[in-house]
Amino acid sequence: MGDSITFGTGSSTGSGYRANLRDQLTSHSEDVRFVGSQRSGEAPVREHEGHYGWKIGGLTGRTARWLTAAKPNVVLLHIGTNDMHDDYRADQAPKRLAELINEIVVAAPGVTVLVSSLVPSADPRTQERIARFNSAVPQVVTDYQDKAFQVEYVDMSRVTADDLRDDLHPNDDGYRKMADVFYRGIARAVAKGWVRERVAIGASPSGRPGTAIPFLAEELRARTEARVEQPRILRMAEERRGAGAVRGEGTEGGRRGERPGH
Repeated sequence: MGDSITFGTGSSTGSGYRANLRDQLTSHSEDVRFVGSQRSGEAPVREHEGHYGWKIGGLTGRTARWLTAAKPNVVLLHIGTNDMHDDYRADQAPKRLAELINEIVVAAPGVTVLVSSLVPSADPRTQERIARFNSAVPQVVTDYQDKAFQVEYVDMSRVTADDLRDDLHPNDDGYRKMADVFYRGIARAVAKGWVRERVAIGASPSGRPGTAIPFLAEELRARTEARVEQPRILRMAEERRGAGAVRGEGTEGGRRGERPGH
């Protein structure tokens, strides 16, 4: 789930990280499928929920419908690049990310959500905003872990400016690195016993509705302004080899007419 980076813009096949990630996962499971309402790239990894040009707020309000249709057991979330590039209320972006994650776990409390830091930008001003955003993401994830939701942080700092096709999108090497990071995140989730073959959408495993986490704007803004010096990066648990599976309108979600490829 995400924007044009999830879509696969910049990769030679249009499949982004999905093909490389599938290759790694198929050694553990006979049935690895990517799901979503969007189509791009090459079979068998054409399906996804990457929306070209969208911001965080463009996804909010739509996730329950997408989850109900796709029925994923793992959500790979990389979103916020367009918020940072367009400098769209960048200081409030961590709060919007938290609200989006909240929507996902309320709609599907048993789903595993891997929340990714953003890959870098070759534009210095955009990169400065990305760095501030990335420093806040681990704490957003921790807030959900503290409430016993299956939300995991994955760190994309292995992707560097040398791995970009343009000012925002990875090239094939960059997407390979993204696949590696997501694979390790899935491995951690499997080691924790989080990844199940089927996840109920619309109710918690106990059958009760999911419970939202209230987020206060001032609290998140304070955390963002503090600019954590070294983000909390979850250490990879000992790997276990086993089965594992992953427009809006106006300013929030629409494309920029003169800037294709977001």
